[in-house]
Amino acid sequence: MNWMYEPWPWYIGGTLIALIMLLLLLAGKSFGFSSNLRTICSMAGAGKNCDFFCFDWKAQTWNLLFLVGTILGGFIAMNFLSTDLAAVPLAENTITKLNELGFEGAGKEYLPSELFSFESFQSPKTLLLLLIAGLLVGFGSRYAGGCTSGHAISGISNLQLPSLYAVIGFFIGGLIMVHLLFPLIF
Repeated sequence: MNWMYEPWPWYIGGTLIALIMLLLLLAGKSFGFSSNLRTICSMAGAGKNCDFFCFDWKAQTWNLLFLVGTILGGFIAMNFLSTDLAAVPLAENTITKLNELGFEGAGKEYLPSELFSFESFQSPKTLLLLLIAGLLVGFGSRYAGGCTSGHAISGISNLQLPSLYAVIGFFIGGLIMVHLLFPLIF
């Protein structure tokens, strides 16, 4: 039972994702997490003010259940199936660069406390960064017609060319962020 407390290899996670995608394709469904926000807004009555939210949200109940299952699964894994808050293995060069930018716990903690501790939420800079990042991710996923999971997992497996373009854009944006913007911000 020790294997449950350690990170699983990529080929197990990849195989499970492929199996889920096969089942979704056979069921005629497409996967994407950002679509849950649209569904929740529609459930709350946003369709009265905006045509984008005017759709049959009950047809997306399965995706909401997937969202709830993901949250519960993460909670169970963190609280009952983890020996500690294991840090993501990082290369020594990455840890050195993050330490130079002021991230003291790089390589030692799962989430950087400089951004995700209770103390960090007292900093206006951190709050502003997280707010801007959230707005950009929300805008970007809507503008791109879906999020990274929707395009990279579902869209590409459905052989949708726009999803391939979106994923290429996500990678380019990530590279720009890490190599150009991240050092400027921190």
